[in-house]
Amino acid sequence: MTIFDEYKTYKGEVEISPSLLWEYDLSHFDWWKTRKVVVQRIIERGWLTDFYAAFKLYGGIEGFREIIKEVPSLSPRDMNFVCVAFDLKREELRCYTRKLLRDQLLSS
Repeated sequence: MTIFDEYKTYKGEVEISPSLLWEYDLSHFDWWKTRKVVVQRIIERGWLTDFYAAFKLYGGIEGFREIIKEVPSLSPRDMNFVCVAFDLKREELRCYTRKLLRDQLLSS
């Protein structure tokens, strides 16, 4: 059982909390173009209903999972969370490979 098992049976209306994207004008917001920012904010600060809204917006859990792989930066704690919750390996995450490259560059 995962924390997102209820998603398929959830009947309530969901929308992404505007407070997650406080600096953007949401009346002219391109949800697809800025998908990495949206997903990053939801992972970092979102509620369960924010996840559900993003699943609905980005093609279900699988679509959201693919966007997670593209997110440029996440904290170690958030990386661990997405790896466990979405059955990902760290090496699949751009934020992890970028961190490894940065650490490698700084240590040389």
